[in-house]
Amino acid sequence: MKENQRITVPRFTAMKLQGRKISMLTAYDFPTAKMLDEAGVDSILVGDTLAMVIQGQATTLPVTLDEMIYHGRMVSRAVERALVIVDLPFPTNHLGIHATVEHAARILKETEAQAVKLEGGADQAEVISALVNAGIPVMGHVGLRPQSVHTMGGFKVQRDEEVLLNDAKAVAQAGAFGIVLECIPATYAKLITEEIRIPTIGIGAGADCDGQVLVINDMLGLPTDCKPRFVKTYANLESTISDAVKSYCRDVQDGSFPGPEHTFAE
Repeated sequence: MKENQRITVPRFTAMKLQGRKISMLTAYDFPTAKMLDEAGVDSILVGDTLAMVIQGQATTLPVTLDEMIYHGRMVSRAVERALVIVDLPFPTNHLGIHATVEHAARILKETEAQAVKLEGGADQAEVISALVNAGIPVMGHVGLRPQSVHTMGGFKVQRDEEVLLNDAKAVAQAGAFGIVLECIPATYAKLITEEIRIPTIGIGAGADCDGQVLVINDMLGLPTDCKPRFVKTYANLESTISDAVKSYCRDVQDGSFPGPEHTFAE
């Protein structure tokens, strides 16, 4: 695949067979998505994490379908190459098959993204199958499921190997084109990756997954309430932005900005 070719769902899935690791990051707005796309990321996830990193919520639960569509539209407008996936927010995929198909279809129609992602394993197989049969590509999500944070008792590593493997197999058999594995032991993620035919995208699941995803704010060192163990910070933009704002404030206060070069003549 040429690097400038648009990554479609079939091309994304084929990367596993090609042995090519898949890069994925979240984005929630036009300029961020544009930068990620031009830098060569394979897939951009408009995650319901926007509830936490953009809206300042304690969990992903409060974000609405309309808000996901709003942010998804901005991201898709910026992207020319990467595969754009939008999260189905809570509790969309628990409202029955017809409602879920309707909501997922709204996402594709109104954002121009190529796929949706939903949380759940074997319990969501029927929903995934219905979405795929309706022509809506689906990425699954097993392990830690942030939308079930209260049921799981917090953001905890999931260690039930049998449940994790059964969930992943059920998602693949239902027709999902890929699956996120979140916060599970690396040995379990390796086993799942070997057992299923679709790409696995890890977040806190070790290096043997077919790809990796991080929340962009975590990766860039922007302010967050916590830094999970699985995050690698590639920049410290919090410090960079803070220093720039302090310099601006000093320049305004001492009158050095705006200078002649920033001022219009008669």
